[in-house]
Amino acid sequence: MRLVVTGPVGAGKSTFIRSVSEIEVVDTDRQATDETALLKKKTTVAFDFGRLQFGSDMALHLYGTPGQSRFDFMWDILIRKAHAYILLVAAHRPHEFRDARRILTFMKRRSPVPMIIGLTHSDCDGAWDEENVAIAIGYLDAHQRPLIVKVNANETASVAQAVLALVQTSFQANCLVS
Repeated sequence: MRLVVTGPVGAGKSTFIRSVSEIEVVDTDRQATDETALLKKKTTVAFDFGRLQFGSDMALHLYGTPGQSRFDFMWDILIRKAHAYILLVAAHRPHEFRDARRILTFMKRRSPVPMIIGLTHSDCDGAWDEENVAIAIGYLDAHQRPLIVKVNANETASVAQAVLALVQTSFQANCLVS
């Protein structure tokens, strides 16, 4: 099963994958050279890859997208073969919610796969709550929203819970279609 982890720059995508991968994460981090350098020294320019193995016949492949829109060709490549995705949104940076909404629109146009929203940095000063983040990224009707989970990308247990929620959402969606 291929799961994509997407979201704006600095939302925690690479850290999320590193927290749960059973293999050494393959990454394409490079020195940040644009406004991204204000947030962090390195940034993903192609994708991150990690894996979780569940028995001999079930593995989750985790692909992290770059957050910058100039790399949206990678978003396109990764989402087209995904079984599900999680959109990570840094709850304490409302000026990036527009970027999250743009990424969400991009993904929805290319793939109808199940998705959830992961709120990162929700413990930081100025963090918005789930309801307001959902509205800000375009989910005005609470009954039409995907599952929203708080996740600390630095904590393996928190990331594992988010991955489990994503897999369960995907499984439920597939059962409804069948």
